Amino acid sequence: MLCLAWELTLAPLRPGGSWLVLKAILLLLPLFGILRGRRYTYQWSCMFILLYFTEGIMRAWSERGPSQGLAMIEIVLSSVFFCCTIFYAKQTRPGRIE
Repeated sequence: MLCLAWELTLAPLRPGGSWLVLKAILLLLPLFGILRGRRYTYQWSCMFILLYFTEGIMRAWSERGPSQGLAMIEIVLSSVFFCCTIFYAKQTRPGRIE
């Protein structure tokens, strides 16, 4: 939702929105595996989310105004997702003894 709102209304690169809104579609790739609790999806999506973390760092550094704040939110959300997926993958590893 953040990607859509950011690129369509809150702070688009061009007035009226930009093609950068398509980055939100990429987030649908791991969605069904995450919702079903598939460990493999958690493993690869933690690396996939680093693309959004990198974009957030670059835009927080280079832009001013609302885009900078939105980029910081993107950094926080991608960091939380990364940590949670690592934790989930670790907790569900095969042969784990409790």
